[in-house]
Amino acid sequence: MRPNIDPTAQSIEISGIRQFFNMVSDEQGVTSLTIGQPDFSTPDHVKNAAKIALDTNQTTYTPNAGLMALRTAISDFYERNYGVNYQPDSEVIVTSGASQAIDIALRTILTAGDDVLLPAPIYPGYEPSIKMNGAEPVHIDTTHDDFKLTKDHLKEHITSRTKCVVLPYPSNPTGASFTKEELANLVSVLKHENIFILADEIYSELIYDQEHTSIAQFEDVKDRTIVINGVSKSHAMTGFRIGYALAPEWLSKHMLKVHQFNVSCASSISQHAAIEALTNGLDDPIAMRDAYKQRRDYMYSRLKNMGLEVNKPDGAFYFFPAFPIDKSSFDFGLDLVQKGKVALVPGSSFSSIGEGYMRLSYAYHMSTIEEGLNRLESFLLKENMIS
Repeated sequence: MRPNIDPTAQSIEISGIRQFFNMVSDEQGVTSLTIGQPDFSTPDHVKNAAKIALDTNQTTYTPNAGLMALRTAISDFYERNYGVNYQPDSEVIVTSGASQAIDIALRTILTAGDDVLLPAPIYPGYEPSIKMNGAEPVHIDTTHDDFKLTKDHLKEHITSRTKCVVLPYPSNPTGASFTKEELANLVSVLKHENIFILADEIYSELIYDQEHTSIAQFEDVKDRTIVINGVSKSHAMTGFRIGYALAPEWLSKHMLKVHQFNVSCASSISQHAAIEALTNGLDDPIAMRDAYKQRRDYMYSRLKNMGLEVNKPDGAFYFFPAFPIDKSSFDFGLDLVQKGKVALVPGSSFSSIGEGYMRLSYAYHMSTIEEGLNRLESFLLKENMIS
């Protein structure tokens, strides 16, 4: 006999993104447009900072909340770029990636029976943490509103059980983001509700035709807002695993306790690299963002010319077009791999509301994007799905 394990842990499934990737990874000759990480190398000066930290034996524990130099750099970064002030000694927590920041935030604020509002389609990383806390995810269909949460959505879905609303923007998988005016509309509702706001801004430096606005700029809701960010996307540092959480002191001190007993502290070497990124590498994201914008514009033109229903992303590096299919997006994805030799991520990976859609990443070299789109178009023509 084996001891019982938590039924909630048993019920959680591996991410649909990863399931699909594992299933098709052995297929030969497939062009993939699936991966959601920068194809750029970490800047040399950042890598050198990590090497120096190793050579000078900066290999011990750091304070639980992170090195003060890094917390100060994060605080300065948010004030400079987004006009929001957080105290480095009491309102900034350095985490092992943005995913851990999300987890400690949700574990701090949620109790059994709570509801969390999720604008869908949405990155699948939130739902398991919500369920592990005994709370329930409530998916809100945004497909008829340019993939953006609206104040009408909030009015319709906020109940006495609602504890938190998640605002991931720019969004994975849709690339949708909010203007300052759109956020103000959300705030006009949220300021009257006693609920938390979890603002996942990991793609904030990858926004193309407007400036990123943090909802923490709105004083009416800042005291109930947790901002999530990191250097993975902005500085091509996914493997360094440095994220951070920004929250008012009254809340941050409790999140720090959860963090302390979870990982103790983020990697010391990675923290030194992140200090370099956020002090001497403030312009590093610009060249990457310019390249992504060029790729975005090319992919948008190609998808529109195929006759697909598609929104032009505001940021991140994803497209989420609808496809005229009579089967599940997962099965359609398998057909694309096996018959078209191109891999996309099924929309169902981003909640059931994503059915009928597929995610394409343009975090690839232009030659790979061109080949992938050529194969996609050839497949759709052959299957008489476009003309």
